[in-house]
Amino acid sequence: MSKESLTEMGRKMQSTLDALRHDLSSLRTGRASPNLLDKIVVDYYGTATPLNQVAAISVPEPRQLLIAPWEKALVDPIVGAISKSDLGVQPIKDGDKIRISLPALNEERRREMVKIAGKKTEDHKVALRNVRRETNDHLKKLEKDGELSKDDLKRAEDEVQKMTDKYVAEADVIRADKEAEIMEV
Repeated sequence: MSKESLTEMGRKMQSTLDALRHDLSSLRTGRASPNLLDKIVVDYYGTATPLNQVAAISVPEPRQLLIAPWEKALVDPIVGAISKSDLGVQPIKDGDKIRISLPALNEERRREMVKIAGKKTEDHKVALRNVRRETNDHLKKLEKDGELSKDDLKRAEDEVQKMTDKYVAEADVIRADKEAEIMEV
């Protein structure tokens, strides 16, 4: 019974790490990436719609994004949504397309991005520890119900801690990689 709990825990922890990777991918580094626009939402006929569902986003140059809306009427709403975002970039209309030039990040902005990456990582580490707590609570309930012996509970809790340590270490590696990418000039 505890094997199922550990398998479920591993699945939840892996999805937490995947969420961390996705969160960090939207942080701006020195180069252009379509992921930078993941959090941009456009008013599409009265419905808040993610930008990547109403336009094609490409990277024609290392520091430039090109947005090609599927409908010409969306150009102005997209420009407005990007201007209001916290990306700190100014979109430029280019006919029925939109160009975004990403200026090089200054040292202060890079350090700010590193802090944000650290905070996002810490939030996900808390989520990992919550999964650990839930799993341990479930194991203790199984022991209380007589489905698990005290020795089996102890072994399972040790295994839970080892898995938690492994995933927390992996989260730190993901953060370190992102920080190196941000600080790269």
